[in-house]
Amino acid sequence: DAGKPKNEQQLGDFSEEQQAVELFCNNESDDRKTYYLKIHAPWEVLATYADVLKIKVPFKASDIPKAREVPLEWLTQPFRLPDNIMRPEPDYFTAPFDKSKVDFFLIDDKDTFFPPSTRNRIVYYIMTRCPYYKEDRLEKDKTGIKRLLNNGTYTSAYPLHDCKYWKKAQDMQCESERYHLYKYWAGFLCFYKEQPLNLIKKYYGEKIGIYFAWLGFYTEMLFFAAVMGVICFVYGVLSYEDNITSKEICDPDIGGMIVMCPLCDKKCSYWKLNSTCLSSWQSHLFDNEGTVFFAMFMGIWVTLFLEFWKRRQARLEYEWDLVDFEEEQQQLQIRPEYELKCTGRRLNRITQEMEPYLPFPSKCARFCLSGATVLFWTCLIVACIMGVIAYRLAVYAAFASVMKDSPTSKIQLVGSLITPQLATSVTASCINFVIILILNFLYEHVAIWITDMEIPKTHLEYENKLTMKMFMFQFVNYYSSCFYVAFFKGKFVGYPGNYTYMFGKWSKLRNEECAPGGCLIELTTQLLIVMAGKQMVGNVQEALLPLLRNWWGSRKGRSHPESTYSRWEQDHDLQNFSQFGLFYEYLEMVIQFGFITLFVASFPLAPLLALFNNILEVRVDAWKFTTQFRRPVAAKARNIGAWEEILNVVAILSVVTNAFIVAFTSDMIPRLVYLYAYHTGSKATMRGYIDNSLSFYNISQIPDANLPEAGENPSWFNNSTITTCRYRDYRYPPGHEKQYTHTMQFWHILAAKLAFIIIMEVRNLHNIMYTAHMILVKLWHEHFLNLDVKTQFSAHMMTVPLFPLLSQHVVFVVKFFVAWLIPDVPAEVKARIKRERFLVQEYLHNYEVEKLKMQLSQSFCLSTETASLLPSSPSKHQVLSECI
Repeated sequence: DAGKPKNEQQLGDFSEEQQAVELFCNNESDDRKTYYLKIHAPWEVLATYADVLKIKVPFKASDIPKAREVPLEWLTQPFRLPDNIMRPEPDYFTAPFDKSKVDFFLIDDKDTFFPPSTRNRIVYYIMTRCPYYKEDRLEKDKTGIKRLLNNGTYTSAYPLHDCKYWKKAQDMQCESERYHLYKYWAGFLCFYKEQPLNLIKKYYGEKIGIYFAWLGFYTEMLFFAAVMGVICFVYGVLSYEDNITSKEICDPDIGGMIVMCPLCDKKCSYWKLNSTCLSSWQSHLFDNEGTVFFAMFMGIWVTLFLEFWKRRQARLEYEWDLVDFEEEQQQLQIRPEYELKCTGRRLNRITQEMEPYLPFPSKCARFCLSGATVLFWTCLIVACIMGVIAYRLAVYAAFASVMKDSPTSKIQLVGSLITPQLATSVTASCINFVIILILNFLYEHVAIWITDMEIPKTHLEYENKLTMKMFMFQFVNYYSSCFYVAFFKGKFVGYPGNYTYMFGKWSKLRNEECAPGGCLIELTTQLLIVMAGKQMVGNVQEALLPLLRNWWGSRKGRSHPESTYSRWEQDHDLQNFSQFGLFYEYLEMVIQFGFITLFVASFPLAPLLALFNNILEVRVDAWKFTTQFRRPVAAKARNIGAWEEILNVVAILSVVTNAFIVAFTSDMIPRLVYLYAYHTGSKATMRGYIDNSLSFYNISQIPDANLPEAGENPSWFNNSTITTCRYRDYRYPPGHEKQYTHTMQFWHILAAKLAFIIIMEVRNLHNIMYTAHMILVKLWHEHFLNLDVKTQFSAHMMTVPLFPLLSQHVVFVVKFFVAWLIPDVPAEVKARIKRERFLVQEYLHNYEVEKLKMQLSQSFCLSTETASLLPSSPSKHQVLSECI
């Protein structure tokens, strides 16, 4: 415990030095095996290290008036907390502590001058660097509490909670901050209330406080994305009746008369298009005109989120005295592990002091080994994904063979919904999710080992390296399956008679095809299973497992009264909050941020699911910190660290992925091209789109290896009357001089897709523009003179290479304009920072002047006493007056 001893009578006749290390050293636990040592830092120790760490403390009450009341502020009263909870401390102007100027600061009580979070941080700083070897020995690696914990000398080291969480402390001097946090923050019925961030910071430290501030702000911003997503989904539901495409698929006279080619070799039979009626309706819910709007909205939303967070973060930096936070002196202090393992010394050019360093050859070797390990695990993920893809290709034929007579239709409620495509997609997604969890569990330990092996110099460098390794792995692990469905499935299929196989024809694993309505609904299924599954598993791990472990660990002691079941024993029975605890909390939220931004065009309800999860996440995390975990050692942090850069990268990448999803995964662009250039009749309508998007193939030309086995074909199929089958592509029909080659409509659609992507991108995508330009030039020289009036749509498409110069990439222009328009630091905060710096200089100057006056006065008094024994000198008063 870094605070003041709670039982002064147990101190006995110990001296102050003994009290610093010998409090309660003989207290036994209930099992008579565990002994507790309570550490207390006296004032001199706290003052000395507060000076070393440059901890800011108050020197003057703030004279800046409070913000004016906002109109209609009464509307927010139900969401507010009491002022004593939201602002547990008055506002002060602060300055770095200087032990030589103690009387400059507002010190009313030395025992409470430094808050508990500062006291336990100072004590932990000392303990991590305290040697325990004898001076005449060379065992200098015996340093710090971490080594003692690793070798089992101590089982744990932790600060104490101030009281029980469900009732206030009996000592009236105790502030019972844990109780207030549980009552106003950790209760699940407080989900609609604001968070007491100042109290969190005071009790747990700035690093944990900034995490909850970010999580709360992220949850607030999700509300707007969720509302817009719900609106887009409702639009899809209400536009059901206007969906001509689905009506044609379900129509027995249209979709029921279209015979489709087999989707796999041997085990798959010919099938009618109207069998996909239900999936076409499902696709329309997410693949409609609102999809494009929502993708563009999310591109702007993510910019607003990041920019407004910077402003919120700047305000917290000022309010929590982190503006002049010197990382070199606090967060960037050399790790004890680095000092022990690096035996070489060299001169620091800045400090002109000798410091440990890692030789360059050793650093290179460790870096290469680390990179090779990360590359191996990344390749392992890719191999697992390839295995899941092979499973999808192999099992689809089995499902198609089993379900050819529709045995699942007998299942109540959901029987009619089960198709070979759905069964394959759901089972593959579940298997992929299990693989993700297994690989995550294994790689966590590997990433920590790799980072330790590199021997980072500072705490911040250690966290940043671990963050990058874990996120890169998690990015590939969680998103690779979604990338496959979004950008690879159905893109390299071939056509009847010339199908493409995954590992060559010998593997007999024919690449998957998309349904007539596109692959977007399957991407939605994949995203829903992985995202929702991760959230459910995460909540169980965070809430249920600590509860069960604590219940089992405290089963003996919880029946004893407080007098025998002491505060340190109660806290010892709680779960330890490791140094990576906050890291995993950030990682979970950043992965979720990727789900709702990278693939949100396929699932507009993803922000709504994330909102519900985060409302629960805030209270679950608060409940864990106050009831299930030991009190963590306080740490300072002025921002969310490397996670901010990762969020920026994900935000930029999200615009690219959503543009490609709308262009290549969704069926939106082909429908628009048909509507404006290839529609039948004089009026622009979607009638006939399904027939237009399917090509013909002569059944007699299909190789035997691709034909269904005997007995696989349905009873309605007759070779003599059905001579052609349809497949999803834009190719010339059999008998045409260019049979089975791409039609002009295919090139028009491709050019429109590339144009859409260019409009959505931030920088000039030279490769895509060049490709689009070459395609259009080819169309101009080879085909334009032979086109009819309708296909002169390509003449208008010739402006695509020039259009980006005019549009300047609409979404990203808006994105960066908004980023430029919103300053990172509010003007009010800038003014307050300047005001505080001015006051610090002014008060320090006045303090030094007053101190000089006192010294001169004392010197004059001594001179007067001496002069009384000597003849008087009339010039002394004049000299003193001039000096003052």
